[in-house]
Amino acid sequence: MQQALTIAPDLRLQQISQARHAVLEEGRSPAGMLSAAWIENSWRRCLSRGQQPGQSVAFEVLPARALQHTEEQHHDLLHAARPVLEKLGRAIADTRYFAILTDAQGVVVDVSGPIDRSDRRADLITRVGTDLSERSVGTTAIGAALNELQPVWLHRGEHFFANTSVYSCAGAPLFGPDGHCAGMLDLTGIEAMERPELTHLAVQSACRIGNALLRSRPHSLLLRLNWPGHTLGFDADGLVCLDADGLIVGANQIARQMVAQLANPHAGTVHIGDVFGVPYQMLFDAARRQSPMIEVPLWSGLRLNALAITHSREVDAGDGGSGMRPGEPAPLREVETVLIRKAVDDARGNVAQAARVLGISRATVYRKIGNGKRH
Repeated sequence: MQQALTIAPDLRLQQISQARHAVLEEGRSPAGMLSAAWIENSWRRCLSRGQQPGQSVAFEVLPARALQHTEEQHHDLLHAARPVLEKLGRAIADTRYFAILTDAQGVVVDVSGPIDRSDRRADLITRVGTDLSERSVGTTAIGAALNELQPVWLHRGEHFFANTSVYSCAGAPLFGPDGHCAGMLDLTGIEAMERPELTHLAVQSACRIGNALLRSRPHSLLLRLNWPGHTLGFDADGLVCLDADGLIVGANQIARQMVAQLANPHAGTVHIGDVFGVPYQMLFDAARRQSPMIEVPLWSGLRLNALAITHSREVDAGDGGSGMRPGEPAPLREVETVLIRKAVDDARGNVAQAARVLGISRATVYRKIGNGKRH
């Protein structure tokens, strides 16, 4: 993707054209003319299916009964995604890009943003039920994100079929509570300026959808995790949901990257006691305290900070827990108060010592935690 950021637009299109000629007509490697090696691999898969770049793409829509089944099957995904898609649509309103949400098979389940329905090229790919998988429409950011399970950027002629070369797309897979791919989020422009930076926006939005999908799963305790020194309450947190017995019922991708025992989504049910070197009841106890922050040791010897939130507190907040809307950061005031309370706890109630550690006045500590004791 770095190549797309540094090469002049005309030269970039020229290199893509040369790469197409090398692979699709001469059958040889394009020797670094593409922004990513997986594009060549995707082109070769298309050729192996007997597809040809000059073919017309049908953009087929699922039959009505199959479409109804798809919508019913992905009810939770749609519910989790719609608030994020609404905000995303506003963010990209002036870019000539729009958002497409697909399921894990590449079928469109929702769209958002400034879609010009009078432009057939836009209308065809934004109809709910349209199959945008690689098998159906060749190399696209949608098919690539679902095949590679990583964020992608695809520009104009990097698409396999000639009549999809008007599109520029950023794509990011989104993952369900079980760690498996649940779909993908695509940002597409038509004959628009190349904007590979939209990949970051796609990744961030896909993460928020995945987090909302996770929190919609029945659970008793939500854990927000991050490394010591990092503030909890933001999109960079790992999220883990537990049932009343401490079994992990779901985790987001960040938590799966932090914790080795969660990395394999095929590993089956894991107990939080197999992850943290503390009794799971301590996490529930922490959630009931005024200061629900706790430092937890991993069996690997590493340590994480955890913010424990009971499901009842999430329900009372009405917005995903700890005063946060799904996918949005905690209010700064709440995060600040949690950190101050933890510092006081670490100092065993010595407010003066906690104030020195935090670099603030004792008066500020008293004001934030409402503690009448003075040391």
